[in-house]
Amino acid sequence: MSRPRYVAIITDGNGRWAQQRGLPVVQGHQAGADVVKARLRDAVELGIEELTVFSFSTENWSRSSEEVAGLMRMFGQRIASETPELDQEGVRMRFIGRREGVDAGLVEQMEWAERKTDGNARITLFVAFNYGGRAEIVDAARSFQGGSEEEFRRHLYAPEMHDPDLLIRTSGEQRISNFLLWQVAYSELVVREELWPDFDRAAFEASLAEYETRQRRFGTRT
Repeated sequence: MSRPRYVAIITDGNGRWAQQRGLPVVQGHQAGADVVKARLRDAVELGIEELTVFSFSTENWSRSSEEVAGLMRMFGQRIASETPELDQEGVRMRFIGRREGVDAGLVEQMEWAERKTDGNARITLFVAFNYGGRAEIVDAARSFQGGSEEEFRRHLYAPEMHDPDLLIRTSGEQRISNFLLWQVAYSELVVREELWPDFDRAAFEASLAEYETRQRRFGTRT
């Protein structure tokens, strides 16, 4: 099987990585954000056209107020500092998830990043923020008036997103965790033992190589 063009990643393990090193959890998230940026650049070199990363789920609001506040600050700082650089590198940025309830200033930053990078075509980075797969389906159903699956897709957060060929999950957990429930119906799943901040290029390439050994049947017999 050929190399995947559309890849999604559940970037799990930032908190455990920090805990193992006796560091504040926000430093684990900072390390994880650095890895997202590094693997995005690898994805470009490896011929991937869309990369979707799970950044903050609708369930993550239940974490401690200190951790959530630190994540929000980091998210805003990263958008402000890294968007111009990613724009120069040809990255098109899109944020998927509910924007209601998110700080208005942060929403403005996300919209600014989307506008600034809208004309880029080298790779699309979808960042799932305040995202839940069930929430996405519920939100789509509110405006869906009936019809085909393809028509339903038009009501999802990013109708232009392709279904991932490959879904990677780090930290050894073997579950989807409410991520892209509609889109990963036939995605190949690769589980890696590394915590996300330890997910290096070699681990990424090994995940892609494992995908290439699979035979995708989409419910048929071969």
